[in-house]
Amino acid sequence: QLQLTESGGGSVQAGGSLSLSCAVSGGTISQFCMAWFRQEPGKQRGRLAVVYPRDGATYYEDFVEGRFTIHRDNVKNIVWLQMNNLQSDDTAMYYCAATTGGRNCPWEPFSYNYWGQGTQVTVSS
Repeated sequence: QLQLTESGGGSVQAGGSLSLSCAVSGGTISQFCMAWFRQEPGKQRGRLAVVYPRDGATYYEDFVEGRFTIHRDNVKNIVWLQMNNLQSDDTAMYYCAATTGGRNCPWEPFSYNYWGQGTQVTVSS
């Protein structure tokens, strides 16, 4: 059973940076679609970025591309989300998720089998 544990959230001023980590146990991250999602109060959970199994290709939602970077450390079995130039509308609970996927890693949260507990990011203007 895969277990995911996020850390690195906190409070930061607009324009600042945070680095979130997702430590994974019970499986090898290079065999899974590993994604970061976020959820604001009253809104649906949405995917931000994903790293594909095997070749490690990465994909981003348009509104975070250029500001957020997802990467994985296959030795430590950790997935990171580096977030730069944070703005107040980035305030949300951030989640790491995993699924075995198919040819393409899914965008929909319901397609992900494994989730962390989440870490809160608060950006003040």
